[in-house]
Amino acid sequence: MSDKKQDLTSSAAGSAAPQTKAYPAMPLPEKQAWPALIALCIGFFMILLDQTIVAVSTPALQADMGASYNEVIWVTSVYLLTFAVPLLVTGRLGDKYGPKNVYVAGMVIFTVSSLACGLAPDMFTLIIARGVQGLGAALLTPQTMATINRIFAFERRGAALGVWGSTAGLASLAGPILGGVITENWGWQWVFYINVPIGVISVIAVMKYVPEFPPLTRPLDPLSIVLSIVAVFFLVFAFQEGEGAGWAAWVWIMIVAAFALFAWFIYQQSRAEKSGNDPLVPLEIFKFRNFSLGNICIMAMGFTVAGTPLPIMLYFQQAHGMNAMEAGFMMVPQALMAAVLSPFVGKLVDRSNPGLMAALGFSTVAVSIVLLSMVMIFDTGLVWALVSMTLLGIGNAFVWAPNSTSTMRDLPHKFMGAGSGVFNTTRQLGSVIGAAAIGAVMQIRLAAGDEGAAFGQALLLAAAVLVIGIVASTMAGKNAHPAPVKP
Repeated sequence: MSDKKQDLTSSAAGSAAPQTKAYPAMPLPEKQAWPALIALCIGFFMILLDQTIVAVSTPALQADMGASYNEVIWVTSVYLLTFAVPLLVTGRLGDKYGPKNVYVAGMVIFTVSSLACGLAPDMFTLIIARGVQGLGAALLTPQTMATINRIFAFERRGAALGVWGSTAGLASLAGPILGGVITENWGWQWVFYINVPIGVISVIAVMKYVPEFPPLTRPLDPLSIVLSIVAVFFLVFAFQEGEGAGWAAWVWIMIVAAFALFAWFIYQQSRAEKSGNDPLVPLEIFKFRNFSLGNICIMAMGFTVAGTPLPIMLYFQQAHGMNAMEAGFMMVPQALMAAVLSPFVGKLVDRSNPGLMAALGFSTVAVSIVLLSMVMIFDTGLVWALVSMTLLGIGNAFVWAPNSTSTMRDLPHKFMGAGSGVFNTTRQLGSVIGAAAIGAVMQIRLAAGDEGAAFGQALLLAAAVLVIGIVASTMAGKNAHPAPVKP
């Protein structure tokens, strides 16, 4: 019980600053915590939406701008690159300067760069603006999870993280749908313009409802910052460019170098405190078993969520002659089931074993993807495709909330920034690897002939990776401090 009380204190252990100003006691009363959560999720939804919403508008953007295929690919790739690379650092920046301040800074950057994307006169300007967008997203994303775990009592964190995880899942699902509708009716520029009013609302809401927390006083280890940025950049860039470069020797050199730098980074974390600095990722965090297993799970889910939309959308558009909006509407059953079930799943999380719930979700997603693959390979018709998409939505609802809860709920406050940074980094790395790997399989199979079979066979890779998520989530135990939920 003493550990639980220590976890709920308002200050971070060890290197927290003396409270020279008044900070609210944690956890917040629920009537204050829920508005803060909603304010955070507005921006979080928007920046994750931008990972997938642009892909559907790619043909219109390419035709309007006279862009090459490589330029169009970089509109998406640069966003993922600048989003993923700094996440380990930005998670800890929230500890250093306060998650509220870093969130607002990130949202302002994201909103202004969204306007710049819509106004871009050429592809070079658009790609630069998208890169800045990704940086803004990287600043704000870790602050959401870190704040949620501080402001909610332990016995309510499951429901709160359920909303957060469901927001991530719904954003990923809604992107292709909204992208198709917006592009067909208003043009690709409005995919970016729509972010501006939402960004303004998010900043105002966060300023009003989200509390401040005491910052850390010790500096972050500078060598750790450099190592993390370079290592993640090497890995992400290598996977993004690998297929286009024919997986040349320099790509593999970058991948090997990335893993070598990660090893150096881990070693440096064990030495940082000896020099009077805070480690970027305290290694003690991985002693929490559910945290380690949950990161394996979220990487598998990131792989799937980022890698599967392209073959699915191309199948509907090329094999069935649909336009972008029609193909987007084929995703509606998936998004609808996730939206309907997510609140129900969030309420269940605090009353059950979230790891087993996540295992059920991963299993359902894997089955639905195998079924959809068979639909594509054997051309069984759109009815079975809709059945597959419905199952996919059910599975998504049971993955995001339970896995987020199982992973983060036990962490003490002093690890929240680092934990959120690691969790979001592994998700983004999974996304980058998934998009590259499934794209490569699809290209290889397309060269061999039948389009439907190529798209379906590419999906099977995602199903295989999901088995890792099933095993890891099954191994996760109940959270360390199960607390009864008040009726």
